[in-house]
Amino acid sequence: VQLQASGGGLVQPGGSLRLSCAASGSVSSIHAMRWYRQAPGMQREWVVDMTNDGTVMYADSVKGRFALSRDNSKNTVLLRMNRLRPEDTAVYTCNLRGYYSENYYYTGNFWGQGTQVTVSS
Repeated sequence: VQLQASGGGLVQPGGSLRLSCAASGSVSSIHAMRWYRQAPGMQREWVVDMTNDGTVMYADSVKGRFALSRDNSKNTVLLRMNRLRPEDTAVYTCNLRGYYSENYYYTGNFWGQGTQVTVSS
């Protein structure tokens, strides 16, 4: 299983970005995934958690601004980030925790490479 994260960049405060995390290899569909972020000098924190029953939970700091969705046709999870703030600046990393391969469900702990998000004027 491999994960490819993309979509980071530089954006002004109040702007939007969309991150994506594409799974390849033996993954038929993504069912459980988290996004984390780590700002310079800070500990890594979770941002959004999609569990295998479809529940999506957001950290309080991003609730109402970030939205997670899935594109099952592309085995991709999308993180839409709106009304970005300078404090959202961090390296964002996706973490695959559950997926279907053929007709079987697997749990795991696969990490994508980080993608840098910088919010600055």
